Amino acid sequence: MKGAIIQAVLLTATLLGRLAQPPEISLSAPHRSQSPKEQAFYHVVHDWPQLPEGYMLGEVSGVAVDSHNQVFVFHRASRKYSAEPNLPPISEPTILCFDGQSGQQIAAFGENMFVVPHGLRVDRDDNLWLTDVGLHQVFKMSHDGKLLMTLGTARTPGQDGTHFDKPTDVAIGGDGTIFVSDGYGNSRVARFSPDGKFLGQWGSNKGDKPGEFNLPHSIAVDAEGRVYVADRENRRIQIFDHDGGVLSIWKSDELGRPFAITIASDGFAYVVNGGEQKPVPGYGGRVLRLDLSGKVLSRWSRYGNYDGQIYGAHDIAVGRDGAVYIGDILGRRVQKFVAE
Repeated sequence: MKGAIIQAVLLTATLLGRLAQPPEISLSAPHRSQSPKEQAFYHVVHDWPQLPEGYMLGEVSGVAVDSHNQVFVFHRASRKYSAEPNLPPISEPTILCFDGQSGQQIAAFGENMFVVPHGLRVDRDDNLWLTDVGLHQVFKMSHDGKLLMTLGTARTPGQDGTHFDKPTDVAIGGDGTIFVSDGYGNSRVARFSPDGKFLGQWGSNKGDKPGEFNLPHSIAVDAEGRVYVADRENRRIQIFDHDGGVLSIWKSDELGRPFAITIASDGFAYVVNGGEQKPVPGYGGRVLRLDLSGKVLSRWSRYGNYDGQIYGAHDIAVGRDGAVYIGDILGRRVQKFVAE
């Protein structure tokens, strides 16, 4: 009996000792798109991309990432922005492709096709969507540069189903609907079926009332079909339903003049802000990460020419791995940022 009591005491002590120890914790990197941190801190990746020896980018107007973590850059090569109506096509490649991890160049194409490159998106099938504000057109291209569709009439501005006036950007809805922000000449969003049939428009008059625009510069669609428009000169982002009904408006000093917006696979909105920093009023370099209610979760970068600073913010893209890419039109470069 005495031995049984001793054994019971020892067993109890052993169990209590185990309970007193901290539990084992399995350490693993979280999957960003499923359980992202609300707060994240970003730093620039130096020496990205790896450009060929002696090569310099032109004015970088667009950047996008495909499902294979390949980063496409839309730039103006040796041409500087011009509103002249009869410019010849740019003879050099205007679309470059880089490996997102290493920064090594994979491909270069788009020569003798574009006049004034502007917007760039990649859809779920890895097709490229590009806008040219000199040609007043929107182009759909395959992953390797084959032309698949053209919207708009070359060098002929207008405001109907077959004409644009300096279109700025494209977004593709989950059902394949094509949304075009149009743009510098017009102040509307034009909507097309997946095969390019004109479905209508909203916001055709320039203004600052809800649903009106003063330079719709960038456009994005979230997983629920909501359409986000960077209404640049009104210093706000307007959110619409699929048919153009206003759902909400984001406007704040921190948001400033939003030049570009994208909705990433992690379910957050990423915005690059133009600001009013000197010596180039209207351009700048604050990057914001927001939830879809408009709450700012992270902010980084500022105006400047050093690595990690942005001189002329113009476009933003986010890879599935969470890396953020900024197209700097005046700095003539693209930079990669990753969360710490």
